[in-house]
Amino acid sequence: MDGKNHEDDVVKAKTSSLSVYCYANPGQACPAQPSPTDSLHFFTSVTQLFKSILIISVPEMESLRFHDGNITDLIDSRILGLRSDITHSLQVHSSMVRRLFLERELEGHRGCVNAVAWNSEGSLLISGSDDTQINIWSYSSRKLLHSIETGHSTNIFCTKFVPETSDELVVSGAGDAEVRLFNLSRLSGRGLDENMITPSAIFQCHTRRVKKLAVEVGNPNVVWSASEDGTLRQHDFREGASCPPAGSSHQECRNILLDLRWGAKKSLADPPKQSLALKSCDLSFTRPHLLLVGGSDAFARLYDRRMLPPLSSSEKKLPPPPCVSYFCPMHLSDRGRSSIHLTHVAFSPNSEEVLLSYSGEHVYLMDVNPATGSSMRYTVGDITKLTSFAPILNGVELQQSFPRVCSNGSSKGHVAARLDKCRKLIQFAGKSLKGETSSYDGIEACNEVLDGHGHEIGPSLMLECLCIRAALLLKRKWKNDVHMAIRDCYRARKINSSSLKALLCMSEALFQLGKHKEALDFAFAAQTLAPSDSEVLEKVENIKNLIAAAEAEKNKTTNGGSNSEPRSARLLSLSDILYRSEANSDASQDGPRSEREDSDYDEELELDFETALPEDEGRDIESNVLHGSLNLRIHRRDDANMETGRANGSCESPASSCQNDKAPYEPEAVTDMKQRYVGHCNVGTDIKQASFLGQRGEYIASGSDDGRWFIWEKRTGRLVKILHGDDAVVNCIQCHPFDCVVATSGIDNTIKIWTPSASVPSSVAGGAAGPETSDVLDAMENNQRRLSQSREAILPFEILERFRMHEFAEGSLHPFECTQS
Repeated sequence: MDGKNHEDDVVKAKTSSLSVYCYANPGQACPAQPSPTDSLHFFTSVTQLFKSILIISVPEMESLRFHDGNITDLIDSRILGLRSDITHSLQVHSSMVRRLFLERELEGHRGCVNAVAWNSEGSLLISGSDDTQINIWSYSSRKLLHSIETGHSTNIFCTKFVPETSDELVVSGAGDAEVRLFNLSRLSGRGLDENMITPSAIFQCHTRRVKKLAVEVGNPNVVWSASEDGTLRQHDFREGASCPPAGSSHQECRNILLDLRWGAKKSLADPPKQSLALKSCDLSFTRPHLLLVGGSDAFARLYDRRMLPPLSSSEKKLPPPPCVSYFCPMHLSDRGRSSIHLTHVAFSPNSEEVLLSYSGEHVYLMDVNPATGSSMRYTVGDITKLTSFAPILNGVELQQSFPRVCSNGSSKGHVAARLDKCRKLIQFAGKSLKGETSSYDGIEACNEVLDGHGHEIGPSLMLECLCIRAALLLKRKWKNDVHMAIRDCYRARKINSSSLKALLCMSEALFQLGKHKEALDFAFAAQTLAPSDSEVLEKVENIKNLIAAAEAEKNKTTNGGSNSEPRSARLLSLSDILYRSEANSDASQDGPRSEREDSDYDEELELDFETALPEDEGRDIESNVLHGSLNLRIHRRDDANMETGRANGSCESPASSCQNDKAPYEPEAVTDMKQRYVGHCNVGTDIKQASFLGQRGEYIASGSDDGRWFIWEKRTGRLVKILHGDDAVVNCIQCHPFDCVVATSGIDNTIKIWTPSASVPSSVAGGAAGPETSDVLDAMENNQRRLSQSREAILPFEILERFRMHEFAEGSLHPFECTQS
């Protein structure tokens, strides 16, 4: 039966609180109140029809089923009452995700929409914008109910409904460092044009932009605000309706729950020394005492609110309190680059996992408790161990045990079929390695085997698949693919420490990273296994030559033989001053660091800056250019003075007291990633969200700088859907609490509402018939190029968060313009 002939037979029916799609006979409507017998007959027909529609001819990767089960089996289970959580599974199912389509654009803002959030019942949607307005929308009618002039002087970045208040209290946070509370009941009886109401409370105790708000389910009295001033504050509505502005002589707001003004870390090995500008926070839904925060470094932090010190004021900067856990992918923990920072952190619906979105990087999934999940915890020593050649680890041969694939006789047929599918996928990936298909498709096939069926396949299949995926990652060279390849090689060597393919891939990966000596160790190990292999011999000779050339260049520089001009006389362009380039010749962005990075260039210059930008200074709205001036004075640090300061016992921060008074800093253990989601681009804004979709959180979504938003299967990282959601950047993605409906927003003035209403399932926007793989790959390749061109700022956040330098032709500099967030 051809599914196309039944497009006109789709009838939308309501069951419980979910929207499901049922197929009726032509010319007949679904009964409004069917009897149990009618319902059973009706859904049996639906099941048969779905099964016939699913038999379609699509390419190999497209034909792979997702891991949320067959929707017809789920419907059968619901009818028979076999599963109590069936509504959760049906809310966001792959069959509906692939049919997502733009249903409506909500118009009512006059600026970028930086925040959207649903109320607990899903009946209302709240939004905040650069126009400083809060809008309240009806879910059922998709119409604007209220528009509130908040009185904020700059962009609203976050807004929420306060729980257990009958959706009458809403709260907002903005770039003016204020948190404001509003009572919607004061708008009762007014029209849309009568939108001025006095705030019920104004909290002015932050000193920098408020980027995120958090509320606790069941608690109508407290809201938490995370700010770029490095503090997370707890506002209790019962204790007062306002607080004095920051800097007031009589200010004594003792509402700082978390003081991280000395909390930022450059790398795992470094103690916290700098202010952590908080970008995001989240409270656990199931365990609200757990608090997750992320900001201007690479580490997300999990705190137990019950274990934090008493609320404090801002008069004295305190050392950061100990946290329950740090989260950071291992390859990002030792970079020491200030440009790597988090834009969003979130708990999964069951609070067992956390999702981290990085600026200039990808989205990562981690376990809250690694002991019960598949994540691991690591220390500084483990980072070195990952790239060091060692056939024996802690005196134990590198081995790994695997579960038996057949647990009972009744499942042998299913297991055999899955193993056969895995073998075919590995063969498909092998063809990608030979160039017959794209590296991306081959990696997706390996992901399906390793992440979808890793608990079922044996060691030989796993070893082969790990080595193929590592080789494909090294061939594709997307950002940090080389580090993922190193992980695969390490896992492969745990299965067989004498694997020639694993040793060669590890050597190639380290070679791409510029770790030539370590690469040579693995090449020599491969040579001992295959002394006559021409590929191995060539690899060894190439690495030897590169090491010799590097040593010769080093000796030449040391002996003063270099003809290059002295560094002190080198002219610096304004671009050099503003940014440190992350780009190297290696397209994967994982090659050796430049001379400037190796020499800690930011520690060799001091930059004094002045701005003439008072709050009331004029702005050219059309060109979005701030009229003001920026003066920079650059001079080298006086090393002698620095040494004198150290000798006199001066210390930089409470967290990094002098070594004479404290024991050496002991870095914490950190929870590593368990899945990575790639394809999007997160560079242009620092409010970009990554969200779990649905009550089970089986899908991950993120906005992107190319105006699209991406959806991946959580378990395997497989891309499910790409949709065009904005003319510039998609920042916010919020799934309805019960229905398969998603709200997105970004630089456009509108909010987009997406529902599974496309006539044909597809991986691209619009529900076009058949996959458009080339378009998908082009979009992701372009995003990877943008990530690779990102540059690391070496000016303070105070400058770069307010301005962006636009460069065009070489030597042509355009005026500073407002950043998007």
